[in-house]
Amino acid sequence: MSIDAPGSRPSGPQQRAGRRSIVRPAVTGSQQSSAPDSERVAEARARAQERLHRQRGTLRPLGWAILLVVVLGSANSHPAPGLHGKALGVTLALCAFAVTLLIAVRDGFPERSIGLQVAVIAVMGAAGVAIAGLQFKGADEIAAGVAVFMAITRLPFNVGVAIGGAVTMALGITTAAAGGSSSAVAAGTLVTILLGVVAQFLKQSRESQDQTEILLAQLEDAHDEQAGAAAVAERGRIAGELHDVLAHALSGAAIQLQGARKLAEREHAQAPLSEAIDRASELVKDGLANARQAVGTLRGDALPTLAQLPALIDSYKADMNLDVTLRIEGDARTLQADPGLALYRAAQEALTNVARYAPSACTTVTVRYEPARTTLSVDNGASASPPREGMGGGRGLRGLRERIEQAGGTMSAGATPDGWRVEIEVPA
Repeated sequence: MSIDAPGSRPSGPQQRAGRRSIVRPAVTGSQQSSAPDSERVAEARARAQERLHRQRGTLRPLGWAILLVVVLGSANSHPAPGLHGKALGVTLALCAFAVTLLIAVRDGFPERSIGLQVAVIAVMGAAGVAIAGLQFKGADEIAAGVAVFMAITRLPFNVGVAIGGAVTMALGITTAAAGGSSSAVAAGTLVTILLGVVAQFLKQSRESQDQTEILLAQLEDAHDEQAGAAAVAERGRIAGELHDVLAHALSGAAIQLQGARKLAEREHAQAPLSEAIDRASELVKDGLANARQAVGTLRGDALPTLAQLPALIDSYKADMNLDVTLRIEGDARTLQADPGLALYRAAQEALTNVARYAPSACTTVTVRYEPARTTLSVDNGASASPPREGMGGGRGLRGLRERIEQAGGTMSAGATPDGWRVEIEVPA
């Protein structure tokens, strides 16, 4: 006799699951992790995204102010925006810069595809360079510098540097071609480079903060999993000790009681002695059942639910030769752990009583799913066979009633015109 249950040893996938770590490299920019995040990591990512939107919202008025500066500078420069010659070129370049800047400062722009962002920022840079070439005395390097800033902050590093470098070089060449002095060319180039450096510094600072929060969340998850793994290992050790001690002690007691029962029958012992042996045998069986449940709980075995009810009934048919029929009324659903386990144990205890006291009776197990409750009833008719000896205890229904009440349900048991009925009701 053993208290082992299938898959109860704390090894294999169960034990290794406790040691799995969900620590992954932090995800920034456009990279995405294929594995789902934990709740803690998801909250860290949400905070990072909220912080990014808040920062962009803070800088948005600055973009509008820069647009106003560029428009006013172009309007007061020569040639002023117009519809002929260079004036038309200034107008088109100014319109292109204004449209692309307004698109780039919108809140949803960073969620667009990289290709679209590259195109918008590239047009913005080209427009800024064109303004600088057409209006040498205007707000030349400001428009191009904004494009460099956008390229570095919004695009992946390599792409942003490429576009920023191209705009900076084009600005220097255009300024020199327009007749600017070497100092003017150097000043414009240094302004755009400075804006690019500031943009990269802000981007790295934000991403470092995001990565730090995500790594801290992942570290906390790893600590939790390590603590869980240690708890699983300790529970497995305790379960092994319980198994080794109780399996030996209770199995030996059961064998001794079986021998005592046979000896009492052979010696025609008095009824009180036989009843005492039967009660002791029942206690040993209850102890084995409780020990099996305790070991399974320690090892993290899944508790049975109503989904395992057909298999339970099949086992009683095969092992106890019972005539049992299962009926399901209503739409089956998954119950919470306590009510589901209570109904399963109720069916188990009721079928055990049928096997004890009415082994040849026809039995029907009915599960009714109603909107606010679930009911399980076990009805058995009269039995032509006498009760089985050595299986009586009389304490199962009392313990079952306590379990049902702890789950918030009610239980009734009693005789019917055709036999015996046990009915259990639990919420939802």
